[in-house]
Amino acid sequence: MSAVRESKSLSGIATNNSPNAQQLEKTAPPHLGLVCITFSKEVRFRTITRTRYLELPEEQRETALKVLYRDNLQRLDLALTFCVRNSLRLYRMTSNLFPMSDWEDEVGATVLEKMSADLAKIGQRATRLGIRMVLHPDQYVVLSSDSPQVVEASIKILDRHARTLDLLGLPRSSWSLMNIHGGKSQRPDQLVGVISELPENIKSRLTLENDEHAYSTNEILEVCQRAEIPLVFDAHHHICHENLESYDDPNVAEMFYAARETWDKPEWQLVHISNGEEAFQDRKHSDLITAMPSVYREAPWIEVEAKHKEEAIAHLRSWWLQ
Repeated sequence: MSAVRESKSLSGIATNNSPNAQQLEKTAPPHLGLVCITFSKEVRFRTITRTRYLELPEEQRETALKVLYRDNLQRLDLALTFCVRNSLRLYRMTSNLFPMSDWEDEVGATVLEKMSADLAKIGQRATRLGIRMVLHPDQYVVLSSDSPQVVEASIKILDRHARTLDLLGLPRSSWSLMNIHGGKSQRPDQLVGVISELPENIKSRLTLENDEHAYSTNEILEVCQRAEIPLVFDAHHHICHENLESYDDPNVAEMFYAARETWDKPEWQLVHISNGEEAFQDRKHSDLITAMPSVYREAPWIEVEAKHKEEAIAHLRSWWLQ
């Protein structure tokens, strides 16, 4: 890929010149990541609801999950093929890749263990291809909840995801991260305390992300510093929370660099980008990315959170590759 070229407007992407322009011109463009599925029907996954699962006779549940898991594993392999064909080195797996694998009857977990050799082959392929695979567990993971039961359930979900990453043979590090939000607001001490007691297979992969509501970037930064885990900076969440009028507000760059300091390996720093659907601070995601923080030219890895998925990635690439 060619070096970044400075411009006030590149392929319709609104940016301002970076203060470190000469340095950035020598920097390779960031790796842009696909989030879960494609806008086309090429990458899709099957699922089953808990209601439907519990309606199945107990003797049919293992077979049903075995068929579903094998199908989704094949689809995950196709997702890697899609990434290769489109020169993508970052892929966020769906948190519902193996539904019911954390259910209390342990049927799903047992099925996955029996498929360990198949999962290992997928992980080996990703490693061979140099594709970074990450996860974003769903909103039910709330480590700062007032309810001990919710915290316990959240840890169980994280443990199941961590075990899946282990079965894939992915490293116990922030390379193969599991990213979550802070959860219930104004409970940083609880959050730090719970994280400090997490099993190594979870904590070694855990990252936290700032959000628009409960935890500002500054607040989640402090938690990350105390818990010694990386911060995944989301510029759009930040401008919404702080009511900023531009991605190039100096505070965006300040928080980007502060987040980088939480990564043991700065070259692994991951950030998110999205745009508002109808207005700059609209929390709903737009189809494409038409505005980016200038400082994101220094981000090594960017997950593109836009509705049109691969089309949004292609649009951003036209910015860096011209």
